[in-house]
Amino acid sequence: MDKWMHPAIFYFIGSLLLPFIKNKKAKKFFILFVPILSIIDVALMQEGVFGKFSFLNTTLIFGRVDKLSLIFAWVFVIMAFLGALYALHVKEDGHHIAGSFYIGSSLGAIFAGDYLTLFIFWEIMAFSSVFLVWYRKEQKSIDAGYRYLLVHVFGGLLFFTGMMLYYYKTGNLLFDRVAQGNAGLPEYLILAGFCLNAAVIPLHAWLPDAYPEATVEGAVLMCAFTTKTAVYVLLRGFPGFEILAIFGTAMTVYGVFYAVIENDMRRVLAYHIVSQVGYMVAGIGIGTDLALNGACSHAFAHILYKALLFMGTGAVLFMTGTAKLSKLGGLYKYMPLTMIFYIVGAVSISGFPLFSGFVSKSMIVAAAHHEGRLTLMLLMNLAGIGTFLSVGLKVTYFAFFSKDEAPIKAKEPPKNMLWAMGLTAALCLIIGIYPNVLYQLLPYHNEYNPFTLPHVSEMLQILSFTGLIFFLMVKKLAPEDKMNLDVDYFYRKGARIFMWIDEKVISVVDAFWGELYKTFALKLLFKNANISYGFDRIAIDGVVDGSAKGVRGFGGLVKKLQTGRIQAYIGFSIFILILIMGFVIYGM
Repeated sequence: MDKWMHPAIFYFIGSLLLPFIKNKKAKKFFILFVPILSIIDVALMQEGVFGKFSFLNTTLIFGRVDKLSLIFAWVFVIMAFLGALYALHVKEDGHHIAGSFYIGSSLGAIFAGDYLTLFIFWEIMAFSSVFLVWYRKEQKSIDAGYRYLLVHVFGGLLFFTGMMLYYYKTGNLLFDRVAQGNAGLPEYLILAGFCLNAAVIPLHAWLPDAYPEATVEGAVLMCAFTTKTAVYVLLRGFPGFEILAIFGTAMTVYGVFYAVIENDMRRVLAYHIVSQVGYMVAGIGIGTDLALNGACSHAFAHILYKALLFMGTGAVLFMTGTAKLSKLGGLYKYMPLTMIFYIVGAVSISGFPLFSGFVSKSMIVAAAHHEGRLTLMLLMNLAGIGTFLSVGLKVTYFAFFSKDEAPIKAKEPPKNMLWAMGLTAALCLIIGIYPNVLYQLLPYHNEYNPFTLPHVSEMLQILSFTGLIFFLMVKKLAPEDKMNLDVDYFYRKGARIFMWIDEKVISVVDAFWGELYKTFALKLLFKNANISYGFDRIAIDGVVDGSAKGVRGFGGLVKKLQTGRIQAYIGFSIFILILIMGFVIYGM
């Protein structure tokens, strides 16, 4: 196949055409048609390298198509369709345009074969996704969006600096696997930029800060693309890095700890993104084929069940106006379909047999066991307990069942939202029952079978024990309306300290320097300017103007000699000739 169409093109062009479609039904059709075209495009792709261009003594590669990029392309375009369906009721074109640029840039990143191309799409991702936060149009969202953008600009600078140093070191910008033994400052700066987008602790606080403040529909997209694009680039460039195994495992426990004590449903899910991405990062760090396949399969499954969970909590927020567990309860009577779909997502993330998380997450745990990394394996299993405790039990119970009557009356969300949740729930179930549907897309050789008796028995015991703990401690786990501090506390306080220093010190020094400049420097400058002007007017202009007047006078004299009579010209010429001869004779 010589011709290749980049799927990002559909989203970029589609977003530009969308405002010109005025008919409401036609606009909804177009919003769904764009991701359908991208799905067809990915289905027709064959492996190879496409879209190579020479630029500034380096080669840009827009289309590196292999099994690793294809598995992420598949889940991205599927999620793009589900996200578009879920947001079909949104009227603002700008919201859809931001989402399209966000999806298109994510696809651009996973097909990029060089660092420069990757960086371009990387930055488009950051600047387009922030509008999905700002479109909520609340002060908290605006503030969170600015913090989100500043943090990602910092991550982009780390990436860019590392990229430039890498080019200086190697003479090329090819994006490929980095050997841990050959990694230096350039590679670790690039790794740090990638880790920030993957929400690797302690670079994670932007995620639970921004995602809960995004629009209902925007959060569904954001939970799918930013961190999973980062997982992809870590898979591509840094498999086997021990630091990722350690920090990834720490993420699984850290995110769960905060999720258990959170009150806001979407903050619970945001911290679980940190936890679940931790499994993927740990798998990348372990670096075996089984672990890397586990990271890929878990990224695929996670995008779907996490989107389903955000769809369910978003529907509750959309219909009740709040996502606070302390203000909810008894919604099963009013939103039964939403409750069912949410529970499918909850049991999927918890790793219940026959659901998608069971066939993906366990692959990473098994890889840790095979490599003798027992500490990592135990911590991952501990995080699994916390996952079911918080997402599966706490949120489900306090949002849908804790009170006989809901304190806030509600009803089911619009049909497009229900259809999106239903389709996503079906995919979670299909993958859980028929894991080979997912496994055949994996990039490395795979012989993993999740449905062994020890594995099924182990998971059922863990889940049953967790359920018992919850119902024994349900009063202790009751949500409280409070704010939990995270590491973002330090840069928030740091920003306030900087602003105080700017106001009290820097601005004072700047004002003093400004007055000093006005008093002395400007006066001296004006005096010098006056001297220069006088010299220019009297000396330079006098010489130039005097020369011009002399030339003009001589020209006027010559003009008078031009009488037009030939006898006058002959006489004048004889006169000049006699003069010359006289000078010559006199000189002799």
